[in-house]
Amino acid sequence: MLDGRLHDARHTAATVLLSLGVPERAAMGLMGWSTTAMAARYQHMVDAVRADIARQVDGLIRKAEADRPDDDGTVGILVPAK
Repeated sequence: MLDGRLHDARHTAATVLLSLGVPERAAMGLMGWSTTAMAARYQHMVDAVRADIARQVDGLIRKAEADRPDDDGTVGILVPAK
């Protein structure tokens, strides 16, 4: 029974490291893994990580849109067609 709890604790610890945004190489060193396959096996994607990734992608898209000027050089102003 103790072996099962230790195994579960390794999954929990690995997932916490993922949730904290710890780089994979650092997590591998902390957990004693030599391959990225071990990280893939022990780290589980959680909703908080998915939401953070979605926020980052949304921010990147919004920044790119904000940096792009309108065709006529104005932003948010209706200009009559000529």
